[in-house]
Amino acid sequence: MDIPLPSRSALKAQAKRLRAALAAAGTPCTHAQALETIARQWGARDWNTLSARATDTGQPGYAPGQRVSGRYLGHRFDAVIKAARLMPGGRHALTLRFDAAIDVVTSRHFSALRRQVNCIVDQRGRSPRATSDGQPHVVIHDAWAGG
Repeated sequence: MDIPLPSRSALKAQAKRLRAALAAAGTPCTHAQALETIARQWGARDWNTLSARATDTGQPGYAPGQRVSGRYLGHRFDAVIKAARLMPGGRHALTLRFDAAIDVVTSRHFSALRRQVNCIVDQRGRSPRATSDGQPHVVIHDAWAGG
């Protein structure tokens, strides 16, 4: 199974996390060394080669078990993808299982907590459905970037 190449910014974020983990373990590493290591992990001979293959667009797909974060009805969330299905036009039908329940009601008088939702997102991770003020119901951040 081929794993799709993350965006260039996500690859840089991986290098930054690698550098921080090595520093915490007492092994100093420059940012350039971390970039070169990430490039080799992705099968490229060096960072420049990998960077040329990568794009600045978001992740092309989603898979069950993948961790994601973003916003649902304006509330921040961290979640795991419980189910994912590719749809025509590059959209994805997802079932998201939130780490913490989200209150989807704005009333002071009652609450409606949701722990899981079904949604459809485009390749940028945005739902075509929107709230009355025009905000997408779901916005998923680049899952490869880790935050």
